[in-house]
Amino acid sequence: MRRRVLFVTGTLAAPSLEALLPRLEGIEGRLAVLPITVAALMTASWVDRHLEPREDCDEILLPGLLRGDLEPLERRLGLPVRRGPKDLKDLPRFFGGEEEPVDYEGYSLKIVAEIVEAWRLCPPERLEAARAFRAAGADIIDLGGPPGGPFPAVADAVRSLKAEGFAVSVDSLHGPTLEEAARAGADLLLSVNGETLPLAQGWSCPVVVIPDGDGDLDSLYRNLDVALERKMKVVADPLLSPLLFGFARSLAGYVEVRRRYPQVPMLMGGGNVTELVEADSVGINALLAGVAEELSIDYLLTTEVVSWTAGTVRELDRARKMMHWAGKRRRLAKHMRGDLVVAKELPFDGYGEKELRSLAAKVRDVNFRIFVADGKIVVFNGERFVCAEDPAEIFGRLGVVDASHAFYLGRELERAHTAALLGKKYVQESPLRFGYRGERR
Repeated sequence: MRRRVLFVTGTLAAPSLEALLPRLEGIEGRLAVLPITVAALMTASWVDRHLEPREDCDEILLPGLLRGDLEPLERRLGLPVRRGPKDLKDLPRFFGGEEEPVDYEGYSLKIVAEIVEAWRLCPPERLEAARAFRAAGADIIDLGGPPGGPFPAVADAVRSLKAEGFAVSVDSLHGPTLEEAARAGADLLLSVNGETLPLAQGWSCPVVVIPDGDGDLDSLYRNLDVALERKMKVVADPLLSPLLFGFARSLAGYVEVRRRYPQVPMLMGGGNVTELVEADSVGINALLAGVAEELSIDYLLTTEVVSWTAGTVRELDRARKMMHWAGKRRRLAKHMRGDLVVAKELPFDGYGEKELRSLAAKVRDVNFRIFVADGKIVVFNGERFVCAEDPAEIFGRLGVVDASHAFYLGRELERAHTAALLGKKYVQESPLRFGYRGERR
């Protein structure tokens, strides 16, 4: 049954809204055009004075920027009243949401966040880094040791973080270092191969088993079989290679290990990919989390060393929950919350210059309206219509001399310029959307 919705608007937006109503799936739209030019200037009390009761609708949708309490209006009209999106172009998406709300509470993949060169840091520095990673979503704090050498005072480092309630792993190929960390109560040890495996037999915590020096999977199988025969707690890591240096082959190794050892926990080191390709990490992390969900990988080790990987733990936290939610339902990981669409934008209907010129022809006041259309900034009021790519060029043609007005326009023009540059949706006086990056911590 189609929902009968009354759309309340002003005279300026009415033609565009009327043209949009047939595109709203499952909606039987009616229009109430109130005596005001700009719908965003309405208040709830003003609408209450001007909107007559209607019997031909089931609910009422007001402009998204409308201010005030809706309860008195709802009580008088006897119908549900709510605000719509800030931009009428968003109405198809507003009414086209998933029936089942996306719930990001559950996940299966554990994030192991490495404090790189933790052995060089003093205890307060390690604690600060660990707290930041935990706040971002890490499950285990990994203490990075020297490559091949001993980790000085590793036991103290483990105990100090354990005392603060952290789950702790130690990342080292130095057997005595791992042994000392095991005795100090580490929760996970990275990593042992055929050479160091004999030392690990008495350790009570899980041990990550890797191939021997040549990276051959046959050596990983040998090491895993020995460890399993000795009843050790093991986690398999076939080792993920960087892009262009064996990545595809190493990814196939994870598939093969999961096939051969379906019950053995696995770890994947994502830092070899995110840190070693000059690209924003957010999409790569989503991909890695999706692979991990498909293969039932238990741990993903990551770092945030290079500037383009900043925020990786937060990205993985969102990505693992998104992939887990979609994977359980056997559906594609799209039409979700858009947390990981950061530099680009979710689908939206933009404006064209011709459409904006039609709107501008009806404007009589001197207030500037700012839009982005076809990659350009468009500004108009009842006196002028300016369209250009350069915000400085536009500002110079507006004839503004008041300092506060100039500040306002400068801020909005730069925001519009950023939106045009990145292909983002721009709505005047609204912040641009940057996915999880725009959220308050």
